[in-house]
Amino acid sequence: MPSNKPTLEDAHKKIKEELNKLIESHRIEHDVFYQALEEVLFSIAPLYLADEKYAKHNIIRRLANPDRIIKFKVEWMNDKNEIRVNTGYRVQFNNSLGPYKGGLRFHPSVNEGILKFLGFEQILKNALTGLPIGGGKGGSDFDPKGKSDFEVMKFCTSFMRELHKYIGPRMDVPAGDIGVGAREIGYLFAEYKRITTTFDGVLTGKPLFFGGSLGRTEATGYGVVYFTEAMLETEKKEGLEGKTCTVSGAGNVALYTIEKLYQQGAIPVTCTDSKGTIYDARGVDLEYLKDLKFNRRGSLEEYVSKHPEAIYIPVSEYPEGGHAVWNIETYAAFPCSTQNELTEIDAKNLIKNGCVSVTEGANMPSTPEAMETLLTNKVCFGPAKAANAGGVAVSNFEMSQNASMLKWTFEEVDAKLKTTMYDICQNIADTAKEYGVEGNYVDGANIAGFKKVADVMIAEGI
Repeated sequence: MPSNKPTLEDAHKKIKEELNKLIESHRIEHDVFYQALEEVLFSIAPLYLADEKYAKHNIIRRLANPDRIIKFKVEWMNDKNEIRVNTGYRVQFNNSLGPYKGGLRFHPSVNEGILKFLGFEQILKNALTGLPIGGGKGGSDFDPKGKSDFEVMKFCTSFMRELHKYIGPRMDVPAGDIGVGAREIGYLFAEYKRITTTFDGVLTGKPLFFGGSLGRTEATGYGVVYFTEAMLETEKKEGLEGKTCTVSGAGNVALYTIEKLYQQGAIPVTCTDSKGTIYDARGVDLEYLKDLKFNRRGSLEEYVSKHPEAIYIPVSEYPEGGHAVWNIETYAAFPCSTQNELTEIDAKNLIKNGCVSVTEGANMPSTPEAMETLLTNKVCFGPAKAANAGGVAVSNFEMSQNASMLKWTFEEVDAKLKTTMYDICQNIADTAKEYGVEGNYVDGANIAGFKKVADVMIAEGI
């Protein structure tokens, strides 16, 4: 007789129905938020199949909708005494596990859809750390590039005059993200203090003299490498020592991924920016790159003037539909630039060139087709929500130090970071095995993060 027991296909069908309802009722476009939702929802099908309580409590619909979206006008004056207007946002997505936690991004591309994508991912990422923090994200379409320090300060003070109403150390604790570094956090924190007359740990990523944490700048990049080592060890693959690695990006995440790779004995041979790719077979010159990108804010084109043995590949010479950095022989690849930077063509090139491991340092840098290609070919794949959780983990360490008025050493923070990343890896590997998708760290991460938040939401009621 045919069995009436639901199948995985039944679970996928039910989840597809839920996704369609979300699209219809909330006018979700096929953007990065839709992409993030689709990936997570199809990953959790084994969980939905195993326990009907998640469908009964309508967790998908509840979790996919932010608690609130705050949108406000930011008026500021430039150096020419001209009034400028930008839009500010804070998406407070879910605080079931703790205060909303997630970065502020200042970039012309910022809009509600991107912040909803980032905030949704942040919920699950923060849940995977095991720390008591919820998920949120915010920012503005303001672009700090090309602005004077005074103009950035004027914008930040105006931005905080509105944002301070919605944040607090037990309510919502923003951090930095693209376009928001120690300078911007310093200006924002100073204005928060002026308005509230309190010295609260309401922002993380602060300069050390404002109560910042040692190791916060390095945390995401270092954590990506720690996660990769744990994943390779779990999957019984060779470690990173002596292996050639490729890295994309030229910001904090990329350069500190390169730094930790060197510390672990690997040979990182690439670096990229918006104009092109550097390939240095001997290993990239990290100190020169830090000076070029952090101090002088120059282009990678300058690298070959100091290192003529290296190869510079401009964007115009990239393979059609792909990127030069992923067409180089490598053992482990680290996309640390931006979303959807690693395409299906790139994935096929990585496999052709012997890549064993891909770990996401940026948020959702792999397209769905690329991810499917890598997983199908049994490449170890560390998804962003797990692999780049080191930044938010150390942000929580900063909150702990602020609350106790203590300062931890760099070694203490780094040791706690390593333990956290190894624990995340073990948790999602165990979860994947428990739900019949052993070796799939994408499904393991999505199920583990979703389950933790969903169980608390069910316990809270409505």
